[in-house]
Amino acid sequence: MNPTPQNVAMALGAVSLSLILGALAFQYIGHIPPCEMCHWQRWPHIAAAVVGLRGGLYLRHGALPARFDKPIAWLTILLVATAGGIGVFHAGVEWQWWQGPTACTGNAFHGVMDLSAPIVRCDIAAWRLFGLSLAGYNALISLSLAGLGTWLLAKTKKS
Repeated sequence: MNPTPQNVAMALGAVSLSLILGALAFQYIGHIPPCEMCHWQRWPHIAAAVVGLRGGLYLRHGALPARFDKPIAWLTILLVATAGGIGVFHAGVEWQWWQGPTACTGNAFHGVMDLSAPIVRCDIAAWRLFGLSLAGYNALISLSLAGLGTWLLAKTKKS
């Protein structure tokens, strides 16, 4: 990949789209319903996919001036890093390292009246592989790619 801001934005947007599609596959094919914090992690990835892919395509086809290339790349990196940061927080809640939101952890489910609605707790990992949950993998992948994107963007020459 040629490290241009446009390519960095598009690559990170594509990865965010892949992570969203993977989360949806776990949800609908793997029958692992997301908790509230899982949804929190999805929103920045959705935004990163839109900003990175659409912004990159608009730049490539001249629909946006070239001066927007770095801002779009930086915004995409920031969105991916935000999703990773939320993933760190969520993984920490799952490992009981810190308290999570009361709406989906611990004692929030005592005395729940509507038992027909699925209860998905944020403090219990529904799936793990090699010790990491989906939140842990999101944190690892997102923060690594945000770091790589930052490094690649720093390498680009000033235009």
